[in-house]
Amino acid sequence: MAYPAVVRVFATTQDPDHDSPWQTRSPSSSTGSGVVIAGGAILTGAHVVANATFLQVQKPSHPDKAIARVRAVCHDADLALLEVVEPADFLADVTPAELGEMPRLRDEVAVVGYPVGGEEISITEGVVSRIEVQRYSHSQRHLLAVTVDAAINAGNSGGPVFGGGKVVGIAFQKLTGVDNIGEMVPPPVIRTFLDGVAAGKRPLVPAMGVVTQNLENPLLRKQLGLATGVAGVVVTQIEHGSGADAVLKVRDVITAVDGMAVANNGTVLYDGRHRTRFDVMLGRHYIGDVVTVALVRAGQPLTVEVTLGEWRPLVPRTRYDQAPRYLVFGGLVFQALTRDVLATWDKWWNKAPKEFLYYYYLGARSAERREVVILSKILADEINVGYGHLYNEGVATVDGATPRDLDDFAARLDAAQGVVEITTTSGGVIMLDTAEVAKAQARILERYRIPRDRHLP
Repeated sequence: MAYPAVVRVFATTQDPDHDSPWQTRSPSSSTGSGVVIAGGAILTGAHVVANATFLQVQKPSHPDKAIARVRAVCHDADLALLEVVEPADFLADVTPAELGEMPRLRDEVAVVGYPVGGEEISITEGVVSRIEVQRYSHSQRHLLAVTVDAAINAGNSGGPVFGGGKVVGIAFQKLTGVDNIGEMVPPPVIRTFLDGVAAGKRPLVPAMGVVTQNLENPLLRKQLGLATGVAGVVVTQIEHGSGADAVLKVRDVITAVDGMAVANNGTVLYDGRHRTRFDVMLGRHYIGDVVTVALVRAGQPLTVEVTLGEWRPLVPRTRYDQAPRYLVFGGLVFQALTRDVLATWDKWWNKAPKEFLYYYYLGARSAERREVVILSKILADEINVGYGHLYNEGVATVDGATPRDLDDFAARLDAAQGVVEITTTSGGVIMLDTAEVAKAQARILERYRIPRDRHLP
């Protein structure tokens, strides 16, 4: 069977340098796959075009390439929509592929794309082996995914998976350490993305804003006031400012979400067929949607409505298509702690400062702290002599106040007069004369070839 709607994507990308956040890394080139769908758009993976500066697409067995651009991208769901810029009629002779329904277990599928090692289209066949919520490595979000026992290799990513002549998924990652086990974005998540683009929705997968604990322990269920036969999960943490913050409380027991009963192990029966994590429903909603949550509070059943919002962990996960935020003050480089900053350490989950890892895994946003401000680097200058050992630490206070986030920290420094005092989480004390900092700033920026002292969009 021929697959004329499957195209090859050529991407030139330039990633930011989070170790020196005022500059970028050298451009690099990579290839991926995509598929032409209705409207002349090309559906591919977000990781194929992340941080892209130039894109081209090529049809099967066709020597010429067309220039393309990103029309829409959802990094959370690892999906992107491209459009051809030049020549405008490049895809005029291509019949768009149709999006099919969710496949069933043991259904035969074909992964089609352009894996490395050759120039022509490649087809690998397999069957659907698992359907459940999986961790998307591109965004670190947990969303519905379909596992297939067909090879998904570099270059295959972003390419379609066909079943019954229709697209039943977009290949996006393979399981490490095993052979011929790959994962694809399923039709419900793809449809939510495409419908959202058409409706002008924000290209983000929403979040409830809660952390929960399973209730498999009988005594724990009893102490929380659950009647016999009632199951659910208990809320242990609520993200400040989230939709849940307005209506839920710690130790509420969630018994049903979006019409699906929640089991004691935190799962629901999705689509009447697949038992998986209860937050599976997030992949079919948008920011601002309202979901019904049934719960038990102090032994009493309640039903509340939660407005879904943007996922905002204390330490933001990997970000794409945006420059890092930073501030240089007297040669001290301040940033908000993010997963991108952590990734500047090789094997960061072992080598990054333990304080930073604690914030990443266990930290929670609050009214007092929305970001973790860190002192990431010290650019040596006479004004900061003696402070060179205090880098890679969190900022505890500035003039006695704990900064809420990097913007608040910058505002406090801008407003400071005379000697400003900054303390770090190790107990380090930094004192700088703001007048001397103002005089030294241009000198330091020129010495270290930094174009501006801050980027705080």
